[in-house]
Amino acid sequence: MRRIGTGDRIRALGAMSGTSLDGVDAAVIETDGETVFGFGESAYRPYSEAERAVLRAALGLWEGEAVEAAAEVIETAHAEILSGFEDVELIGFHGQTLAHEPRGRGTHQAGSGAILAEALGVPVVWDFRSSDVRFGGEGAPLAPFYHFALAKFIAATEPLAFLNLGGVGNLTFADPGFAQPEAEGALLAFDTGPANAPINDLVQRRLGRALDEGGALAAMGEVDDAVVARFLEHPHFYRMAPKSLDRDAFAALAREVEALPDADAAATLTACAAAAVMRGMEHCPAPPARLLATGGGRHNPVLMAMIAAGVDCPVAPVEEAGLDGDMMEAQAFAHLAVRVARGLPTSAPGTTGVRAAVGGGTLSRPGELAVALG
Repeated sequence: MRRIGTGDRIRALGAMSGTSLDGVDAAVIETDGETVFGFGESAYRPYSEAERAVLRAALGLWEGEAVEAAAEVIETAHAEILSGFEDVELIGFHGQTLAHEPRGRGTHQAGSGAILAEALGVPVVWDFRSSDVRFGGEGAPLAPFYHFALAKFIAATEPLAFLNLGGVGNLTFADPGFAQPEAEGALLAFDTGPANAPINDLVQRRLGRALDEGGALAAMGEVDDAVVARFLEHPHFYRMAPKSLDRDAFAALAREVEALPDADAAATLTACAAAAVMRGMEHCPAPPARLLATGGGRHNPVLMAMIAAGVDCPVAPVEEAGLDGDMMEAQAFAHLAVRVARGLPTSAPGTTGVRAAVGGGTLSRPGELAVALG
């Protein structure tokens, strides 16, 4: 791989398999790790029901046969989708988060970038989170450095917020008035709380569907306000940002809605996701000019309406700013891969609570052993 300098346009490919367990997103961007110059092609590879079952069986685990089976699914799915891209110089591979305990055992993303580098013949950056956790950070979220670059790309002049509504929700407050993302005050980021994951799990368990398409089920139900109130008593909401969550940190929420009819349960879980965002907005150091939503949850009009009704700024999908909300997380790991290759920071105290700005990631080249850069 050629040496990368400021202003060098690298055609980087990023891949993301999120906590909603729907599939793999892959997207190309042109970047030097600081400036986003443009966007390339993208693709999506859904998991089959059988693959999804294998991944669910490994959630919360750190080792064993179930974890090995999940890693095989992840590597196979990624190899399939990533092999369809041409003229790529570098790949950013996130893997699948199975367990996340930044104050305990650490963080665990299944899948080997070394195996993918060998299979694809392209250098792969992976294991993005471990270095941050090792230096006292939460290890998540990592997309904020890319959000900062996007704020510059869309020529924002005021602070704005990016809201990713994936399996877990996360919020980034970005001030484009700063020169670098690691500058104090440039970014504040944290996980808001559960978003799509509890809703997806509910409809999968009760109705055999992958998700509440278009929020149709929630739209027919009534919110149980008492459940939402108890939800907001969780210790997570009393912690200062930055902070992060494991996908199943709110596992008790499923029991809270167990006795509710399907539609009421879906409506209540959707209201919980929105309430978590509202509570999260209180952490912003200044009122953002707008809230741009990305991730699958932005396609849920019930969730989006609940959020819009509870925050004090305009709420819109990122497409209104000319961005791709389906591929933003994948693009982020392409951008971060280039930063890792250049030795630039990928997280900072304002994004993960790490003690100082730190770079993470392991670079694996075809035919070589992994080289730790973190």
